[in-house]
Amino acid sequence: MAELELGQHCAVPECRQLDFLPFVCDGCSGIFCLQHRSRDAHGCSEVNIRTNSLKPDQHRSYSCSYKDCNGKELLPVLCPYCGKHFCLRHRHQSDHECEKLDTPKPRMAATQQLVQHIIDSKKSDEVKSKKRKGAKNSETAAKVALMKLKMHACGDKSLPQTERIYFQVFLPKGSKEKSKPMFFCSKWSIGKVVDFAASLASLKNNNNKSTSQKLRLCHTASGEALPFEHTLETWLSDKDYPLYNGGNIILEYLDNDVLFIEDTESYFS
Repeated sequence: MAELELGQHCAVPECRQLDFLPFVCDGCSGIFCLQHRSRDAHGCSEVNIRTNSLKPDQHRSYSCSYKDCNGKELLPVLCPYCGKHFCLRHRHQSDHECEKLDTPKPRMAATQQLVQHIIDSKKSDEVKSKKRKGAKNSETAAKVALMKLKMHACGDKSLPQTERIYFQVFLPKGSKEKSKPMFFCSKWSIGKVVDFAASLASLKNNNNKSTSQKLRLCHTASGEALPFEHTLETWLSDKDYPLYNGGNIILEYLDNDVLFIEDTESYFS
C-alpha cells in the first residue's frame, strides 16, 4: 500500500527528523524540526547578514494571521501549506482553518480514496453485526457516563467548557492502566488528540518519526483507526459511526498498513 506523503525532514544533516508540522527559517528558507527551528540551533547561513541589517535596539515579531488573533511570536511559525505566519496555538492546519486543508496532493487523494473504499467495504459487511454493540456504545449510555467523566477526567483546564469532549480512553494492551478518563478540544485534529492523550497517559509516542508502528486513535464500534488529519468534531457528527461525548475510544499501536482493530471487545473485558 502506498504511504501517505506527510511531513518533511529536518535540514540539519545530523538530525533529519521527520516533522509533520515543520518550521521554515525566514533567513535561509530551510525546513527544520522544533529543536532546530531557531537560527542559532541550525547555524543559519543568513544570520549575520540579517543581524547586521537590523538596528541594535530593533526587535522583530511575527503576528498571527488567524482571524481575530493578536498573538505574536519572536520566531516565524510558517504553515508549510499556505505559507502564512501563525502563533503556536494556531500552527496546525485545522486550528487556523488552512485554505489548503482541502487540497490534498494527487497521490494523497488516490490513497485516501483507496482507504475510504476499504472502510466502506468493511462497514457494509459488518453493518448488521456491529450496528450497535449494547448500551455502552449508545448515545444514551454516553450521556449517563458523561456526568461521571466530568468529575474525574484530566485534560487542559484552560479549555472552555463548551469545547470540551470527554472520553473513557482505553490504553494499548500491556499498559499499566486499562483506561483513563480524559477530555479534549472538539476543534483539535485527531493527530493532536493522540499526542495529548499519549502525554497524559505517559505512553511512548513516535508518531513524528518514520517507524513501523504508530499510536492510533480507534473507534470502539467499527475498530477503524481515525485519520490524523480529521478533526474531532467531524467524528462527533458522523452519520454512520459517530463518536459520543462521554463515550469510549481506544488508543493502540498499529503497523502502518493496518487500518482497523479486529477485536475491539477484548479491550473492555
